[in-house]
Amino acid sequence: MTLQNESDTFDIGGELTVHRLGFGAMRLTGENIIGRPDDEEEARDVLQTAVELGIDLIDTADSYGPGVSERLIRESLAPYPDDLVVATKGGLLRNRDGDWLSHGDPDYLRNAHLASVDRLGVEAIDLYQLHRPDPDTDFEESVTALAELKDEGAIRHVGLSNVSVEQLETARDIVDIATVQNRYNIADRESRDVLDACEDYGIGFIPWSPIAATDFEDKEAALVEVASEHDENEYQIALAWLLQQSPVMLPIPGTSSVEHLKQNVAATQVELRDDEMARLNE
Repeated sequence: MTLQNESDTFDIGGELTVHRLGFGAMRLTGENIIGRPDDEEEARDVLQTAVELGIDLIDTADSYGPGVSERLIRESLAPYPDDLVVATKGGLLRNRDGDWLSHGDPDYLRNAHLASVDRLGVEAIDLYQLHRPDPDTDFEESVTALAELKDEGAIRHVGLSNVSVEQLETARDIVDIATVQNRYNIADRESRDVLDACEDYGIGFIPWSPIAATDFEDKEAALVEVASEHDENEYQIALAWLLQQSPVMLPIPGTSSVEHLKQNVAATQVELRDDEMARLNE
């Protein structure tokens, strides 16, 4: 099973055409997203297989590892195919306890960007995202730093992550925003207003934790029921549901397993009927 050429696509920033199912590389690290994975060969195989299956959007961050995911992407895929879009993020640190700490200082973001350029082995980053607004740094200053990097040609497109509609509007007054990455899945739709805004502006919406396998909650019964009707598993149905939510939706399910990767790709072929969508939307 591969992503077909006629599969639904989206133009990030109006110019980077990608299939709407991407790959999130956070899980290609060690336990608790720290250190290198136990099986680095398997991690490389997952990345290479993703590209072979037609996935042309890979999302990572400097804090995954930290630095491990970005290095593995370069080791596995460089020189990169011309149509591959590699997105990364800056502005979130990890401490020794594994806590995630926001750091949006402009000087820090510039240094983080340089480090990501080096680890990925690129001259400019296709899509660079502010990982999370920093409550201790003026949001406009963080976004302005990325806007300046774009003006310098070091970033092709700017994205945001974990933002509100108000923050999106503020950022759009500073620089063109190509994507927003917020948590969104069948069990957590709190960012629906952000998704709606992205639709209005033609901005790609990248839902993190798109499957939420451990958090289906009251959607479990409906997912299992619909999955049985399609002879697929509930995780594939959760992905199919996402893809049919919006034309700007760009799910990036992550996995460290080639088998699970292939199942995720197969979900792009699932067409849910209106009545099935209604059941899942309840």
